[in-house]
Amino acid sequence: MAGTHRRFILVSLAVVLLLPRATAYPWQVCGKTANFTANSTYQANLDVLAAALPKNISSSPDLFATAVVGSALDQVSALALCRGDANATTCSSCLAMAFQEAQNLCAYDKDAAIYYDPCALYYSSNVSFLSSSVDSVTSTTSRINYQNVTSDHARFNRQVAALVNATADYAAYNSTRRYAAGEADLGAGEFPRVYSWAQCTPDLTPAQCRGCLADIVAKFPRLFTDRIGGRTLGVRCSYRYEINPFLNSPVMVRLAAPPSSEAPAPAVVPTGSNSAAAAGRGESLNKQPHSVALTLQASTDSINSAEPENIETVESMLIDISTLRAATGGFTESNKLGEGGFGSVYKGTLPDGYQIAVKRLSKSSTQGIGELMNELALVAKLQHKNLVRLVGVCLEQDERLLVYEFVPNRSLDQILFDAEKREQLDWGKRYKIINGIARGLQYLHEDSQLKVIHRDLKASNVLLDTNMNPKISDFGLAKLFGSDQTQGVTSRVVGTYGYMAPEYALRGNYSVKSDVFSFGVMVLEIVTGKKNNDSYLSQQSEDLLTLVWEHWTAGSICELIDPGMGDTFSRSDALRCIHIGLLCAQGDPAGRPVMSSVIMMLGSDTVSLQAPPKPVFYARQNGGRSSGT
Repeated sequence: MAGTHRRFILVSLAVVLLLPRATAYPWQVCGKTANFTANSTYQANLDVLAAALPKNISSSPDLFATAVVGSALDQVSALALCRGDANATTCSSCLAMAFQEAQNLCAYDKDAAIYYDPCALYYSSNVSFLSSSVDSVTSTTSRINYQNVTSDHARFNRQVAALVNATADYAAYNSTRRYAAGEADLGAGEFPRVYSWAQCTPDLTPAQCRGCLADIVAKFPRLFTDRIGGRTLGVRCSYRYEINPFLNSPVMVRLAAPPSSEAPAPAVVPTGSNSAAAAGRGESLNKQPHSVALTLQASTDSINSAEPENIETVESMLIDISTLRAATGGFTESNKLGEGGFGSVYKGTLPDGYQIAVKRLSKSSTQGIGELMNELALVAKLQHKNLVRLVGVCLEQDERLLVYEFVPNRSLDQILFDAEKREQLDWGKRYKIINGIARGLQYLHEDSQLKVIHRDLKASNVLLDTNMNPKISDFGLAKLFGSDQTQGVTSRVVGTYGYMAPEYALRGNYSVKSDVFSFGVMVLEIVTGKKNNDSYLSQQSEDLLTLVWEHWTAGSICELIDPGMGDTFSRSDALRCIHIGLLCAQGDPAGRPVMSSVIMMLGSDTVSLQAPPKPVFYARQNGGRSSGT
């Protein structure tokens, strides 16, 4: 059954990969007011919807479906809609993936909205949204293309405003599917054409559809003025415009080139019953990671040497230097979050309020342009709640800047190995961190569109959000495997001694089991509070694995459990985690469990664990990253 389920997911992924690409989708909006637990009635009802809706929507002529399952507190309602240019097969597969990803990205939230280019899904414990004709701000998200128009602003803004409203009008009043595609001629200038899309759920009346679109178009001047592309996505209605075509259907709305741009650009004035109310409310947007696309102005040769798919991915994430200087206050010292051998990290805020962390690589950084491009190409395709989200990159004026979502509690090592801060990490938080790292690795190794080997997993590369949820970061050394590839070999061993698997450190062999070894070391660190290359351990000529193994065989392992957690925790759970850590950090790669098995071991004390073998140790040259040869 599990094999069939995974084959179904892989088929769905294959179909989704053939769809028009969008930067860094899916985009999720997770509800924060109510949660459910694993194996609960709510989960069972959600599983029923996940099985039924993808099948039901493929037989709907409008590719639209709603459903309600269960009753009282366990009731789940869902709405699904596919874009008007999608076919039934694409729609069904996209929706099946949406259910899977929603439960990964919004784990155990009763309310979740998730958006792909071809489909949108929303489920909730509140059935009232099924009878509403407008979208709540808690389920909408806006994406801004941060490249500015550099000339003839008025002409561009006026034409885009006219096209967006004309497309919205057509979707509402001229299409029974409430869908429209538009195209406008911009005349001679920087960009020759602009393209648009507007769509509502087909159960809305024409007036309801136009009113819903008016609400979200009212935010246009604040978000999209002078921008070459943008979109606002909602459960009931959505719109988008871009300077490049992105739909697979005939154009319904065409606008001729505008007159002279001498007159000032008018604000977008939406038509429809709800426009004034929307403008008056001044509704705030959910701050979600952005789709950014800017023209490359530096390091072109480096990108041109990449694979064609990577060129598309990297170019679609470029942000100009002026935007990042403004966001970080000119990289002021007061915004600096940290500093290391690679350079510095700064906190910043984009124009719409979204907080970012900007990794500014120093000119002497060991992370070259090739590693930077590798990180971009990989992370842009990865979407999971336990992976840090890459927002964009800047390669201008000799700068190399990586832009990530801002994660407020910084890295795990800064708390875990601090004598005072470590007390913030009670057993519940540590257990959640271990589980989250495991789930992030499972996604990288087994469940994502790509099979990714991280190669530098360690406590400083795990970031913690407001709720101490872990996010794996720093993919500069990561390797991508083909679907049938199981291992690789390199003569350039890079990573951090103490976390490297012996077969990788000594022979350059790496695989998913290399990451499993690093995970095992981290588990031991989290439970004991001791750093693997700690100076105290070095003075004793022991590393952490040696120390843990000696206490394990002597039956005194409880002495190593971090006393900073106090006494209010389950010693059996802590000992089980140490046991799992030793299994993961064993010398034989074949004996290490895969991450899906690790998650099973962590989640149930009824799963029996084999006795861990004695770890295989190797000479540690130093505590830092190896440069290799």
